[in-house]
Amino acid sequence: MESLPVGEDGATFDAEPVQIAVALEGDGSCIAEARHVAAGFLARVQAEHGLPVSARAMDLTQLVVSELVTNARKYAPGPVLMRLRIVGDLVEVTVWDGDPVLPVARAADPGRVGQHGLEIVMALAQGFEVVREPVGKRITARLALPDDPGGGIAGRLPL
Repeated sequence: MESLPVGEDGATFDAEPVQIAVALEGDGSCIAEARHVAAGFLARVQAEHGLPVSARAMDLTQLVVSELVTNARKYAPGPVLMRLRIVGDLVEVTVWDGDPVLPVARAADPGRVGQHGLEIVMALAQGFEVVREPVGKRITARLALPDDPGGGIAGRLPL
């Protein structure tokens, strides 16, 4: 990957973003495949680009990928597109599906069994957005790659 200079301070940026995009079939194996792709991508980011990827970031990224792809498969039968991209010290997980209905996090209910995936993703992510596309929707979650040097837990505090 070629780096190009920016400004007088010698700062550089990568000519090509560090990312991977995959099309997943809507079958039962796509969730495990998505987790495997995410783990491999982060391992390559660390090995080839020297970016810090904590064990926590590896686990949380796979969890977020699993939750988003599971929801896409459950509510939007058909293919699912997933993109993983490095943005600064974050990994951006984007999942597209063909259903235009935007997901809504439910109110907390300790008695509810299941359907907590969106709540989990929102609690773990430093950034979260849902965008309706001309066909379907795109959901993006951003997670910190390194652990907080001060020992704090990454993610957002519950509202």
